[in-house]
Amino acid sequence: MLGRKRGTSPRWLLPLYGFLLLCALFAGAGAGILLGYQHNLPRIQSLEDFRPDVITELYADNGRVIGEFAVERRIIVSFEDIPPFLHLALLAAEDDQFYNHSGINYFSVPRAAYKDLINLSRAEGASTITQQLARMLMGNLEKTFDRKIKELLIAWKIEKQYSKRQIFTLYCNQHYFGHGAYGVAAAADTLFAKQLRELTLGECAMIAGLPRSPGRYSPLLNPEAARSRRNYVLDRMITEGMISAEMAADAKSQPLEVKQRGRGSGLAPYFVEWVRQSLADRYTTDEIWRKGLRVHTTLNVEMQKAANQALQDGLRAYDKRHGWRGPIENILKDPYANLESYSRPEWRSTLRPGDIAVGLAINSDDRHVFIRIGKYRAVLGPKEIAWTGSRSPENIIKPGDLAYFQIVSLDEEQKMAAVLLEQIPQVQGALITIHNSTGEIKAMVGGFDYAASQFNRATQAMRQTGSTFKPFVYATALEQGLEPDSEVVDAPVSYPDGLGRLYQPENYDGAYKGRMPLSQALAESRNVPTVKIAAMIGVENVLVTARRFGLAGKMEPYLPLALGAAEATPQEMASAFSVFPNLGMQAKAFFIRKIEDYDRRVLEEYAPQQRRVIEPPVAAKMLALLRGAVESGTAQSAKSLDRPIGGKTGTTNDFTDAWFVGFSPSYTTAIWVGYDSRKSLGNKEAGAVAALPIWIQYMRALFDAAPVENFPTVEFTDEDFAAVPQLQPEKKKLFIENLPRPTPVRPSGPPPDSRR
Repeated sequence: MLGRKRGTSPRWLLPLYGFLLLCALFAGAGAGILLGYQHNLPRIQSLEDFRPDVITELYADNGRVIGEFAVERRIIVSFEDIPPFLHLALLAAEDDQFYNHSGINYFSVPRAAYKDLINLSRAEGASTITQQLARMLMGNLEKTFDRKIKELLIAWKIEKQYSKRQIFTLYCNQHYFGHGAYGVAAAADTLFAKQLRELTLGECAMIAGLPRSPGRYSPLLNPEAARSRRNYVLDRMITEGMISAEMAADAKSQPLEVKQRGRGSGLAPYFVEWVRQSLADRYTTDEIWRKGLRVHTTLNVEMQKAANQALQDGLRAYDKRHGWRGPIENILKDPYANLESYSRPEWRSTLRPGDIAVGLAINSDDRHVFIRIGKYRAVLGPKEIAWTGSRSPENIIKPGDLAYFQIVSLDEEQKMAAVLLEQIPQVQGALITIHNSTGEIKAMVGGFDYAASQFNRATQAMRQTGSTFKPFVYATALEQGLEPDSEVVDAPVSYPDGLGRLYQPENYDGAYKGRMPLSQALAESRNVPTVKIAAMIGVENVLVTARRFGLAGKMEPYLPLALGAAEATPQEMASAFSVFPNLGMQAKAFFIRKIEDYDRRVLEEYAPQQRRVIEPPVAAKMLALLRGAVESGTAQSAKSLDRPIGGKTGTTNDFTDAWFVGFSPSYTTAIWVGYDSRKSLGNKEAGAVAALPIWIQYMRALFDAAPVENFPTVEFTDEDFAAVPQLQPEKKKLFIENLPRPTPVRPSGPPPDSRR
């Protein structure tokens, strides 16, 4: 055996040296790459400086949230706000070793890599909660090896800098849960309309199952997949010893009830949009949609609910008086349609009594039509269609027809629904309520359906005022020294317009009653006496008075102005009428009390502002006159409320606009009903018929929860009366037969006369 030469190295050392050299080179290259990655990593913010995009919230006068603006729906919560079941469910679904690893689960990485190689894809992420948070901070969700390396490095840095509680809280506030909701609190609010503390075990499991794939497991889009994912999370919680099998079984047995937060169909969508427009005048888009302003408004939740219901009911009642317009459509026009398999997206939502839903007629017999609304069946008989005037449902609805139905009651066991036939009104309306002494707007409805039309008729619709304008004529007359018992003659009269034509005002009923006091003329809304009064006191003075009351619309100094040939919004009319119960003072209308930033620093704050419009003695007399319209005039049906109230009905020519503006000691509310196209509401659809019933229903809801109030009584002094012009005693009992001087009429001819 030959021996190795002295001074030579073993042959195996050379490959070893080469291998070690390569390792060193790879290690150096790896270190260089890692240093490069470290240099390019996004900065890890401290939690104290962390300010993700957050929701700007709008609050009612009682602190309840009524609206929001956000690019990302995010509600920031603390670790203590996260309920234990949700905490455990997220761990079970996403990272059961979260509290035992240092940001990277070294056992799951090889397993995921092996599955990726077997599947020839990057299907397995092996991401811990910390890694998912790192991915969110990078803003790159693409599955690449480059991204994965950065993700691991950021996760390691996060674990070095923050506690597990901080990491978990940040994850719960940052992760996307679908439908625009970022964070667990926004998810609970969006999917279940609940706060975190109100979630059930099953709902916690549902939310915890969403991070893996918010779209695939959405209970709104894929209810079966969502139920399966929820049950999987519950099973994982059993496996990890977090809950008992009995608790899981009970949670699995609960129905999948999703109550999605509406978009534009909430409590006060018109009001919320009005606030947004106001904010846009003073704040940047970034401040409104990303910085989390806190806007405290004047809206009252209970009053708004009553307003919504009253206007909806009133417009539906009007619509039904004018007949059935037919079904939406018939699906059998499509040769491939199937009555049993047909479905609609909204049928996935939870139905409740009072809801309006689209139903499908699937069968009929001599007396009934059978309806399907999602999983429920309903029977439509003669009484459910009585308002159409037909006695046979089959003449109204045929198999394949889609129509609207109001849900009266639901039988969950039998999956049966009691329904009434409905249709969506084409008529529009508006309601606005102002607090008399402060000017706070407490309720607003700008139309029948915000989703169908965002035009706010309460603040934007300039409509002819009709007889609701007459109080400004009478207020001017009282300011010039006439008294409520001053007399006027209700008899035919005509006025030349200077072009060889005559303006001849007529009363609504076509009759004339002769001599009557001003109080009766206003209470009964007599047109001819009102025009005579305007001619005597000067229609120019009436226009000036209307401007003092805040009416900014189109007005011209011609006699038809006295009967409502003027345009105003419901907001302007409500504010103007609030002067009478407020004894001559007008509070500037406002709807935002205070605006704070994210850290609750006050940016703006508002206080009531009042100005005098008419003197107290005149206001007191007008208050009595307008109460007379309820006691013995055109608004007598409001006497059923049995409360101190006043107001004025109004209808324009051809029944195009119907009004009622009324007040209690605390609130003034304007109601308007009409078509956007300015077509007739129909014969006899006057303000007392189309608008006043809405006001009565609304005020009844308010009065039921409030003590009786009385209008203020004030003893007036000589100084008070000194501010009001006084006529000579012989003129206070004046029979207004003819004009003392010519009064111009609109040269192009009179505009439409006012009605009652």
